[in-house]
Amino acid sequence: MTQRVLTGITTTGTPHLGNYVGAIRPAIAASRKPGVESFLFLADYHALVKCDEPARVERSRMELAVTWLAAGLDPARVTFYRQSDVPEITELTWLLTCVTAKGQMNRAHAYKAATDANEAAGAETDDGVSMGLFCYPILMAADILMFNAHKVPVGRDQVQHIEMARDIAQRFNHLFGAADKPHFVLPEAVIEEHVATLPGLDGRKMSKSYDNTIPLFEGGPKALTDAIARIVTDSRLPGEPKETEGSALVMIHDAFAKPEEREAFRQDLKAGLGWGDAKKRLAELIERDIGPLRARYDELMAHPERVEEALQEGARKARAVATPFLAQLRDAVGLRRMHALASPAATAKAAPAKAALPVFKQYREADGRFFFKLTDAAGAVLLQSEGFDQPRDAGAWVSRFKKEGAAALAGAPVALKGEAQAVSAALDLLAASQE
Repeated sequence: MTQRVLTGITTTGTPHLGNYVGAIRPAIAASRKPGVESFLFLADYHALVKCDEPARVERSRMELAVTWLAAGLDPARVTFYRQSDVPEITELTWLLTCVTAKGQMNRAHAYKAATDANEAAGAETDDGVSMGLFCYPILMAADILMFNAHKVPVGRDQVQHIEMARDIAQRFNHLFGAADKPHFVLPEAVIEEHVATLPGLDGRKMSKSYDNTIPLFEGGPKALTDAIARIVTDSRLPGEPKETEGSALVMIHDAFAKPEEREAFRQDLKAGLGWGDAKKRLAELIERDIGPLRARYDELMAHPERVEEALQEGARKARAVATPFLAQLRDAVGLRRMHALASPAATAKAAPAKAALPVFKQYREADGRFFFKLTDAAGAVLLQSEGFDQPRDAGAWVSRFKKEGAAALAGAPVALKGEAQAVSAALDLLAASQE
């Protein structure tokens, strides 16, 4: 079974070495595994909760997108998109907001931290708290549930948000779904314990908040070397044995070195290698890995149109999943196209006439390939399949649509010829008639 894995990156800063080791490198490696369908997005709506500097958000979107592409992300294998390019996500956010209890949002960590800080300072409880911050977990739930992600890699501080997404999904399924046909998959948080948390210049976790980061690409080799030179070490002189356990310098070295290089570095330090020479070796080691990536980064930064093209293609792929799914959800909550409704009195006097159902038609073209199409009661084509080499393959998809309705649209080898909502409603009507 294919597993959907979803990762989002908030666009408020410039990537550093800790981001690369802790998130970028492992996510790209995971996207290359068989049986994994990766969705990776730039969380630019989330950025607006934290940042009111338009220029900073704009530049961060560019830098992050280029960093991921330069680091080896393959847009052909991954659905790589900007959150703001998929409007279905914000519409789903409202549908989910309408089934989410305020009390649940009161317990969100970010909101609690803000109110606790206000109370400690003697300020009003909600001073400076925007609705964006308060509803942040619902937008995150929409990010995940829009694509029915099975797994979401997160740090421990984000696990609560995944649990909230599960709760919101269960509530929506209960209100608007069927026990044997839920709308949403319940996502699972994946805490990647093996992924390194890189220490910064001062030994604490590398973070912009601590101003202790090592740049990934910005500033070139000189900025990398200068930052490494500022890594805090002890006062032992060249020739004196160095303590390697717990050393930030050694931990950063380990994140880039091969096993035999790690052991040799430790032995040299214990034999008296000076910290200055050790830092020089570390800079050379990291440059070996990221130097070629930086060249690609600089090239892409000079050609933003290539980056935009990749993101637009990613948005198209994302919306191919999101548009029919949202149509299904709109129908589920009653946001449907207008049609004549029988009055209660008329319904009591006479049974309503049976509505004409949409029809699947299978056929073979002159090239020998097999096709199917869905037409409405008037004969208008709503959906057209791609060609199949075997008739049983076309028949299998027809059977699946009759069983699953609009839910089978995601990933189906078909093109919509009618409006998305009309197609989804027709498929669901046909599926309901089979029960």
